[in-house]
Amino acid sequence: MANPSINSDWAYLQKYQQENTALPSPLPSENRIVFIGDSITEFWSKEQPDFFSRKEYINRGISGQTSPQLLLRFRADVIQLKPRAVVILAGGNDIAGNTGKSTLKMIMDNIVSMVELAKANKIEVLLCSVLPSNYFYWNPTEKPAETIIALNQLIESYATDNDILFVNYYDALVDDKKGLPLDYSEDNVHPNKKGYLVMEPIITNAISTLAF
Repeated sequence: MANPSINSDWAYLQKYQQENTALPSPLPSENRIVFIGDSITEFWSKEQPDFFSRKEYINRGISGQTSPQLLLRFRADVIQLKPRAVVILAGGNDIAGNTGKSTLKMIMDNIVSMVELAKANKIEVLLCSVLPSNYFYWNPTEKPAETIIALNQLIESYATDNDILFVNYYDALVDDKKGLPLDYSEDNVHPNKKGYLVMEPIITNAISTLAF
């Protein structure tokens, strides 16, 4: 018997369903880029709406999500939108244990699966580092700093070995305590407007190198 307390839409496939249906197919000359991730991606549109005002950038972030949830909605929220490229930022909430304890291998398996789905559909991939954090306010017992560093090393190594662009936000944002400084964040996890302004040229420069 089904447990009624379990979310019937665990991956939140319905969140962008109407927007995806209403979104027209890209023009042949349009270099559509989908950004998929968690709150770091979703809140970007709120903190810095000008960045996503350009019609070719599509934000498909969902706060709190882990890599298995992103993988489950990858077809609906990325592939079916027919982008030229996808920007994947995942792993922070896995480390926080949002959907249960995850090993680094589990996280990487999900990221690799998203990359393989993208490549099978001729979508260029940009893999992003997880942002620095030494404290998760919703899970204060977790000490994430070193785990984030280890995950970023795995992501960068995988990207290098597979000729994928690695987008390094971490080095531009980290402070001397291996966290996200208050200048760029009010809660040590989510960037504020100033933090996103640091991130924007990093990703736009990476996108500009793609051979569309």
